[in-house]
Amino acid sequence: MKLIALAASNSKRSINKKLATYAASLVEDAEVEVLDINDFDLPLFSEDKEQELGHPQAAKDFLAKIAEADALVISFAEHNGSYTAAYKNLYDWASRIEQKVYQNTPAVFLSTSPGPGGASSVLNAAVTSAPFTGADLKASLSIASFYDKFDLDANALRDTAAINELHSAVQHLTLVTA
Repeated sequence: MKLIALAASNSKRSINKKLATYAASLVEDAEVEVLDINDFDLPLFSEDKEQELGHPQAAKDFLAKIAEADALVISFAEHNGSYTAAYKNLYDWASRIEQKVYQNTPAVFLSTSPGPGGASSVLNAAVTSAPFTGADLKASLSIASFYDKFDLDANALRDTAAINELHSAVQHLTLVTA
């Protein structure tokens, strides 16, 4: 199984990237590719920019990566209760080429934050929009208080309840390809 892990964040120290990467590593027999939004650098989307530039290669490349995947693990960072500007911009460009950006690919949506909310507002938005974004959503999970539950040195969750919930969520991706 070809599995894409993606953090909807452009932070070089993204805790959502750590979570997405860790979650993807739990999927048995998966060939994991971790995408970095920073590799898909695009100007701020507008219809004027689209008329000027057409469809930028970076947006096409992102869609090609999704098309190659058998499954997705996406962890959403939250900025002021919503998507990060970097993710939303990439999504906006890609959706002008392919409305169903995630191309009906089986997916697990995650979110985390340092605080008690676990970025649940953005996760709720992502889950609600999954049918419109072309994600075949199999499970979703918010993990609050990231630094209390994740061992940065080991790059792994240390909280037993969170480990069990995450294993249960990603197991749905294994069932899809079986």
